[in-house]
Amino acid sequence: DRQRERERERLRERESESDTMASGALKRLVPLLDRVLVSRVEPLKKSVGGVILPDSAVSKINEGTVVAVGPGARATDGSVIPMGVKEGDKVLLPEYGGTKVTVDDKEFTLFRDSELLGILEG
Repeated sequence: DRQRERERERLRERESESDTMASGALKRLVPLLDRVLVSRVEPLKKSVGGVILPDSAVSKINEGTVVAVGPGARATDGSVIPMGVKEGDKVLLPEYGGTKVTVDDKEFTLFRDSELLGILEG
């Protein structure tokens, strides 16, 4: 029994150490109110034939994946207005707008829920 208890304690210690290391290694950005954090889809840099395309020839893709969602906007009476999207949704983005944010050397864009044009299904 004592040996099992010691093993359990060691496992707990290892788990807490790994949790601490993981939380220190990765930052998590949680949007406020009705904001949505989106990772834009990267356009293809090579053509089908393998030719590398210059930036001027690459069109901007207005599609992205929702990475994080805020709790929702507040109505005048204080109630929370639910968000129209959830994490993992593929969304259609406006051509302009949003705030560029860099987290852990990855570039994201922060939009308001009302700025997103639609959810892409299928």
